[in-house]
Amino acid sequence: MDVQKLVSEMTLKEKASLLSGADFWHTKAVERLGLPEFMMCDGPNGLRKQDGESDHLGLFTSISTVCYPTASAVASSWDEEMADKLGQMLGDECLREDVSMLLGPGLNMKRSPVCGRNFEYYSEDPFLAGKIAAAYIKGVQSKGVAACPKHFAANNQEYRRMSGNSVVDERTLHEIYLQAFEMAVKEAKPKSIMCAYNMLNGTYLSENKYMLTEVLRDKWGFDGFVVTDWSAGKDAVKGVEAGLDLVMPGGPKDHEEAVIRAVESGVLDEAKVDRAVINILNAFNWTLENKLSGNRPSDETTRKADYKFARELAENSAVLLKNNRVLPIRSDRKVLFVGEFAKKPRYQGSGSSHINSAFVSNAFDAAADRNISFVQGYDTGEKDLKRIAMLREEAVEAAEKADIIVIFAGLPASYESEGFDRTNINLPTDQDKLIEELTHLGKKTVVVMHNGAPVAMPWIDRVDAVLDMFLAGDGVGEATVRLLYGEANPSGKLSESYPYKLSDNPSYLNFPGEAGNPVYAEGVFIGYRYYEKKHMPVLFPFGHGLSYTEFEYSDLEISSDRITDEDTVTVSIDVWNVGRYPGKEVVQLYVGDNESRANRPLKELKAFKKIELKPEEKETVTFTLDKRAFSYYDERIHDFRVESGDFTIMVGASSSDIRHAASIYVEGSTDIPLTVTERTAIADILETKKGKKVLGPIIKKTLEDHKNESVDEDAMGEGGNEMFERMVLEMPLLSLVSFDIMTKEETDKLVKKLNR
Repeated sequence: MDVQKLVSEMTLKEKASLLSGADFWHTKAVERLGLPEFMMCDGPNGLRKQDGESDHLGLFTSISTVCYPTASAVASSWDEEMADKLGQMLGDECLREDVSMLLGPGLNMKRSPVCGRNFEYYSEDPFLAGKIAAAYIKGVQSKGVAACPKHFAANNQEYRRMSGNSVVDERTLHEIYLQAFEMAVKEAKPKSIMCAYNMLNGTYLSENKYMLTEVLRDKWGFDGFVVTDWSAGKDAVKGVEAGLDLVMPGGPKDHEEAVIRAVESGVLDEAKVDRAVINILNAFNWTLENKLSGNRPSDETTRKADYKFARELAENSAVLLKNNRVLPIRSDRKVLFVGEFAKKPRYQGSGSSHINSAFVSNAFDAAADRNISFVQGYDTGEKDLKRIAMLREEAVEAAEKADIIVIFAGLPASYESEGFDRTNINLPTDQDKLIEELTHLGKKTVVVMHNGAPVAMPWIDRVDAVLDMFLAGDGVGEATVRLLYGEANPSGKLSESYPYKLSDNPSYLNFPGEAGNPVYAEGVFIGYRYYEKKHMPVLFPFGHGLSYTEFEYSDLEISSDRITDEDTVTVSIDVWNVGRYPGKEVVQLYVGDNESRANRPLKELKAFKKIELKPEEKETVTFTLDKRAFSYYDERIHDFRVESGDFTIMVGASSSDIRHAASIYVEGSTDIPLTVTERTAIADILETKKGKKVLGPIIKKTLEDHKNESVDEDAMGEGGNEMFERMVLEMPLLSLVSFDIMTKEETDKLVKKLNR
C-alpha cells in the first residue's frame, strides 16, 4: 500500500479508529479504502492464538502447538544462532496462522529473583539479554512477521505492575533497564515496541514523552510503532502527544472519540495523529511486503520438526550446576527416578504466555528402555501431612535398591506466574525434606531442577550433581534423559546469579516497594554486579555451567594496549577441548574500569561466543570491542562516555572463573560541560579538557612542591603526601587562596578563563 497516499485520503474518524484495536487481537480495518485488519498474538515461547472467536479477556482456549523453552532457559543457552532459529520457527507458525505480529520477547531485567514473570525474561545482565533478543527478533522478522519486544520499561515486578511507579535514576535507567531495548532496536530493528503499564518517575509509560520519543525515536532511531500493554492506555491525547501509536485491546470507542474531540477543539494537532497512523501502517505494510509464503503445511512432519528443535534447544539451554563424577550415568547402573515431575514435568510458566501443548515428553517414558524404576516421592497438590510422609517413606525404601537416585524437583506451576510475585526462593518444604532424607542413604544422588527462576538449595553440599532444566518446553523429558545419560553434553550457562538466600539480593529492601512503588536504590548494582562489588558469596555465579568435557584457555592477545574511544580493539584467545567428550563452551569477555570517578561494577559482560569443539580440537575466538565496551552513562552529558584510564579485559568461563586478563589504556574524547565557580571541586575541574590545560599545571606544581618540602615523612606521618594530594583534589577552588597557593584575584581570573 502507499501509506502516505492512504493516510491523505482518510477522514479524521478513520484515522482515529486506527489508534485503538477492533477487539482483543486485531486492529481496525478501513473497508472504504481496502485496508485490512491485522492480527497480533502472544507467544514468546510458542504461539498462543485463540482457537475460534477471541473472548474479551483473551483467556479462552488457544490452538494446539509446540511449546519451546521459556526465555530464562533460552538465555541460558548463550546461543544467538539458536535464538535466531527459535524466532524463525515462531515466524513460520505465525505465517501458517495468518498472524502479523508476535508479542515478544520480554526484555525486562531480573532485578529480583522472585518476580513472578522472570521465566519470561532473559537475564540480570542487559548485554546478554540484548544479544539474545536481537537474534530472536531477527529470526521472527526474517519471515515477514513483526516482533514486539516488551515491556518498555522498568516493569520488573508483578505486584501492582499496572499502577506502580518505578523510581529510577537516569544512569541506572540507561545502563541497566534500557540497554537491552537499545541493543534490540539498533541491531534488530523491531517493527513495534510494547510500553508497560507502570509509571516511570511519576509518568505513565504510555504518556512518557521522554521514553517514547526522546529516547526511543530521537536517540535510538526506532522507526516502528509503539503499542500499549493490554489496557495500559491512559489519557488518549497525552498518549498521542508523547509518541504512543496504538492502544490495545479494542472494543469501546472512548479512545477514538477522545482523539477526534481533541483535534476538532484544537487541543491536539492532527499532524500528530497522522504520524501515529503512518507509524502503524508502515509496520503492517512491511509485513505485507515481506511475508514469505504462508503455505508451509501444518502437518505431522512439520510438527515433528518443531518438536525436535524444541528438544534440541532444551538440551542446549540446560545448566549442569554441579557434578561429582556421577554424570553421565553409565548404562549398567540401576537408577531410581523420584518425583512427580519425572512423569508430569513442569515445562512452562502461567499467564499470557501459557501454551496449549500438543505433546509433552516426560523423563520416565523417555527412559523406558533403560534400567530405571520410579517412585512418586511427593505430590505438588497434596495437603495431607500423613500422605506426604508416606510418599517420602516409599521413596527412601525404594532408593535402598538403586545405585543412583535421580530426584526430579522444582517449583509447582502455582509458584510462578504473571500476576503475582513469589514470596521467597525456596522449594516446597516436602521436596527439600525428601532430598535431605535421600542423601542420608550413602547413594549417588542427582537432582534435576524444573524452575523458571533461582531457588535455594540447602542440600547442595550433600548431593552429587544438579542439572537445571529451567522451564524447558515440550521436549523437556527427552532432553533430560539424553543429558543424564551423556547422549547430549550440557552446555548452558546461568543467565542470572543464584543467591544463597533472598535477603542477599540487592533489591531485597526495596522490592516490591511501598504500595508497589519501588525505589531502585541499588542503582546499577544488580545481580553479579552487586555480589562481586560486595565480595558476597553466591550459590552459583552468573555465567556458571559445567560440561562433561574440559576446556583450556590460552594465548590471550589484544591488538593494542592503548587506544582512543574512537578506535576498536580486537581480543583473541585460544580455547582447547582437553577432555574426552565433544562439547560446547561459552567464552565470556568482561571489562573492568580500574579507576573511575563513577562508582562502577568490578566487571561487566561485553562479549561472548558459544563454540563447539571435538576432543583435542582448538578454536581461536575473536572479539571486537568499541567505545561502548568501556563507557558508562554520565548524567552530566546524558549519554555514554569513556573516562580516560586503565581498563582490564578479562576472558573466562563465568563471571567468577576468569582464565586470562590483559590491561589496556583508553583515552576518552568526550568533554564534560562544566560551569566553574570558586566553590567547584578541583577534581571536577581537572576532569574537563580546559581544566586540565589551565588548572592542571598549577595543581601539578603545587603537589610537586609539597613533595619536595616534605622530605621528612615524620612531619605528617606515613601517607602524608597522599593525604595532601587527595585533600587538594577534593577541596573547592577557593581553598587555593586559603592555602596561599593563589590569590583571590588569580582565582577570579581563572574562573573567568575556565568559563570562557
